[in-house]
Amino acid sequence: MKILKHIPSFLKNKYLLTAIGFTVWILFFDARDFITSHFKERNELLKLQQSEKYYEQQIAATKQELQQLKTNPAVLEKYAREKYLMKRDNEDLFRIKDDQSVENH
Repeated sequence: MKILKHIPSFLKNKYLLTAIGFTVWILFFDARDFITSHFKERNELLKLQQSEKYYEQQIAATKQELQQLKTNPAVLEKYAREKYLMKRDNEDLFRIKDDQSVENH
């Protein structure tokens, strides 16, 4: 019992000990703890910012392509031939499959 006499009285307070235990639990051990969740959310934010930049670049490229399709008939014809396999009446169309594209898909 001599050991208990050396401990300050405020450390014997059950409410203070409970509050300290609760704080430690919330900061380090809980599923939504402060430390780990902060880093996970920060990494997720960085990934979302990167994907936002990617999609903004894709939107800009698509807008530029759309503008070219609206203004340049040669680009429109090339697009129709490549994407929709369109041809002129006096032409024959031959499709050649690439071996690499068959293996990848």
